[in-house]
Amino acid sequence: MSKMKLNLVASALVGAMAFTGSALAADPLEKIHAAERTIHKAAAKSQVKIDTIQEQTQDIVIEYRSVVDETEIHKVYNDHVAKLVAAQNDEISSLEAQIAEIENTKRNVVPLMYRMIDMLEQFVNADIPIKLERRQARVAKLRAIMIDPNVSTSEKYRQVLEAYEIEKDYGSAVEAWQATEVFDGQEISADFVHVGRIALVAQSKDLKHAWVWNNTTRSWSKLGDEYLKDITLTIRMARKQAPYELIKLPIFAAE
Repeated sequence: MSKMKLNLVASALVGAMAFTGSALAADPLEKIHAAERTIHKAAAKSQVKIDTIQEQTQDIVIEYRSVVDETEIHKVYNDHVAKLVAAQNDEISSLEAQIAEIENTKRNVVPLMYRMIDMLEQFVNADIPIKLERRQARVAKLRAIMIDPNVSTSEKYRQVLEAYEIEKDYGSAVEAWQATEVFDGQEISADFVHVGRIALVAQSKDLKHAWVWNNTTRSWSKLGDEYLKDITLTIRMARKQAPYELIKLPIFAAE
């Protein structure tokens, strides 16, 4: 083989070796880069997972806090409702006790009212006959409402007490009214006046005759002319037509 060919072969071998060396040197770098890329991708995926987990964790924490807050709210509200229920139960118990007491009071007060009406009727019939028909009608009305289911027990009791109050007022009032009465066997229209329960007198319209109620005999007694002027003045005072002053009247009070 000639010298030139040997040089060409050597050059070829050197070139081949150089190429092979270059290829061998490049391959580990590529692997390193590939590994780095893989690591970066894996790290990115891991970061995404971490971010996702973190977000989920924050959501869970927020939800947990919300549940805790809501649970606390429910607890406070339930405690409040429990107290309300307890208070209502106490009130119901109190009302039931009051209702029972009211029913017991009703059983006692109804007989009492009947006795009061009986006593009032007896008093009216025994008293001097001041506006007698009106007072008797009031007693009759009380008896009627006692059997009226539309009138409450409290209203019945109120009216009974009111009737007693009216009767009491007759004892301090000075009142005059007109009516027709039988005097000395004759029916006469007259002016009547009472001074409390001290005296009940009547005077004819012509001012010529006068009578006084005698509660002992339960009858009218004729008065002398000396009383006519005072009775006329008493009637005027009762009607507020004259100022009050001392008068002379015969006294017949209920015994």
